[in-house]
Amino acid sequence: MRAAWVLLPALAAFSAYYVYLPLPGAVTDPWKLMLLDATFRAAQQMGHLIHYLRLSHHLIVLNYLICTFDLYQLESISSEDIKVTDAVFDGVEVRVFEPPARGDESLKRGVVYIHGGGWALASARTSLYINLCRIMADSLKAVVVSIEYRLIPKARFPEQYHDALRATKHFLQPEVLAEYSVDPSRIAISGDSAGGNLAAAVCQQLSKEEDLTVRPKLQALIYPVLQAFDFNTPSYQQNRNMPVLPRHVMINYWLYYFNGNHDLAHALLINNHTALDVGQALSFRGRLNWTSLLPPSFKKDYKPVVQATGTAEIIQKMPALLDVRAVPLLADNATLQRQPKTYVLTCENDVLRDDGAMYAKRLENAGVHVTLDHFHNCFHGCMIFTLWPTDFSAAFQTRSSYIKWLDENL
Repeated sequence: MRAAWVLLPALAAFSAYYVYLPLPGAVTDPWKLMLLDATFRAAQQMGHLIHYLRLSHHLIVLNYLICTFDLYQLESISSEDIKVTDAVFDGVEVRVFEPPARGDESLKRGVVYIHGGGWALASARTSLYINLCRIMADSLKAVVVSIEYRLIPKARFPEQYHDALRATKHFLQPEVLAEYSVDPSRIAISGDSAGGNLAAAVCQQLSKEEDLTVRPKLQALIYPVLQAFDFNTPSYQQNRNMPVLPRHVMINYWLYYFNGNHDLAHALLINNHTALDVGQALSFRGRLNWTSLLPPSFKKDYKPVVQATGTAEIIQKMPALLDVRAVPLLADNATLQRQPKTYVLTCENDVLRDDGAMYAKRLENAGVHVTLDHFHNCFHGCMIFTLWPTDFSAAFQTRSSYIKWLDENL
């Protein structure tokens, strides 16, 4: 009995130490965010342990744990009014959400949606994305195609990009649009986080293909990851330890995506791969000059981290670091000029905030009509967390703004 009185306070103190993180005062639902982050960290550590024992890849374990928890949340989703079917578009699995037909039999709007998760986690079939796509289909009276691209470690760049591009091009075929009663002139391509990366890359490629008869009217990017050139932008410095995506975790996702050696993580963190003596990177530097692309409220007092001498071998080993199919922010101005009307949602408490803001500014400079929708109290990944117990006020706030923009512009 006496031992229990000692162990219980010790366990409580350890739990509080593990869960607690200092957060900016403006973050919504701070304790709920701490608990979400602690749960995610615990799952990651369990995955790493199983990986260390050589029983399975830790990302496969992490995704299994996410999907196991997801089974509970699936029960709370009702799709009575939305028809949900699985299909294969040019060899790529997709999930299609169709609203009920209207009496006037008019054509519907269409949205291609690409889920996030660091190119490694989640699925078009998880509750968070089923719920989002169902609500989008219902609110917009649109056919929503959610792409189930292959994940790390079974697939690496450029396979995720190719999956997203093939499925999108299949949907854009006039006969496929006719099958789903979709108006060819009212189609958007969208995605969050890594899905925003794929959506931007796919949209850029579609703009270059002259034989396409149907093109997206809009693109909508939710806290997209768009560059691996500079891991010391103001948002990367400011939010380096923020849940749910601290800087070292984002760098690891890039290394997983490119099948790179994780011994290079520190070199990437200090921008050795884009130092001034790395010739391959020089021509891209002007396309990602955050000192001119970001507003003062984002730059604050942060200083650029530019190494005079670096490690040129990193680019040689991972040329995808400068491949615009993986890093859409590095696209040339001619490509950006061809992009459709664009929506970019960013969150203050997110390492990727400046990726989205810089892309919005470059598109605007290229003559594209852009809406930058910035949320001061939100964090990375927030928009999909609308189901109990991971329901955040920030999720409803951002989702409402996103769907409102689509409704007004699509």
